[in-house]
Amino acid sequence: RGIPQEPGARWMEPGCQSCTCQGGRVLCDAVSCSVPCSHPLPAPAGGCCPTCTGCLHEGVARAEGDVFSSSDGNCTICVCLAGNVSCLSPECPPGSCPSPSPADCCSCTPEKCNFRGHTYAHGARFSLDGDDCTTCVCQGGEVECSFTPCPMLDCPQQQWHLGPGQCCSTCRDPPAPAGCFLDDNGVEFPVGQIWSPGDPCELCICQADGSVSCQRTDCVETCPYPIRIPGQCCPDCSAGCTYMGRIFSNNETFPSALDPCLSCICLVR
Repeated sequence: RGIPQEPGARWMEPGCQSCTCQGGRVLCDAVSCSVPCSHPLPAPAGGCCPTCTGCLHEGVARAEGDVFSSSDGNCTICVCLAGNVSCLSPECPPGSCPSPSPADCCSCTPEKCNFRGHTYAHGARFSLDGDDCTTCVCQGGEVECSFTPCPMLDCPQQQWHLGPGQCCSTCRDPPAPAGCFLDDNGVEFPVGQIWSPGDPCELCICQADGSVSCQRTDCVETCPYPIRIPGQCCPDCSAGCTYMGRIFSNNETFPSALDPCLSCICLVR
């Protein structure tokens, strides 16, 4: 090529040809590359032989020491070491698994439940012997049962009632009152009892529902000289007469307080 070469000289020609000058002749041979790794990178620009500083895996160049996931999607982990790619797959236990998980690397089928002669799929919910008060669920081959939660009752425990076929107790209606209880004096009156609370013109009665109903008495009988008897509501016009603060019986005579020569008589009309 117009360039003198010393005897024994060795140089590279394009196309990865190694040439040497021997006895005035040029001898060229293709470069033989010894690649001591499984996933070498292509030769760099100007070079002829692939390099093991890094890895070429599935068409993607990986740096030395790079850890990456395989494209098979089964959670295989690979690492690039001196041009070699080593991959490890997870060890999956044989048989079934407790529950399916999309993120799980191991493909498995949840175990079914055999319970009292019946087979249930994973996640199935069922009642215990048709009793709606107990709910059971199949979880990875195991059956877990629990009682149905009951609401809190706002009545005393002695009023709780559990009916036939019911899971939870309900509040029973309180018993009908046997009488009327008055908080002011602590006296209890039976149903139908009539009494006066202190005013002789007012009467009260104990109702069947435990309430107290009271009513005042209107006095309609009048006379010129009525007699008021203690403890009696209306004045009494048949018992006698009152005169100047004194009480006289019917047909009783008495002197006048204004004129001693006058005599008075009580006449009830």
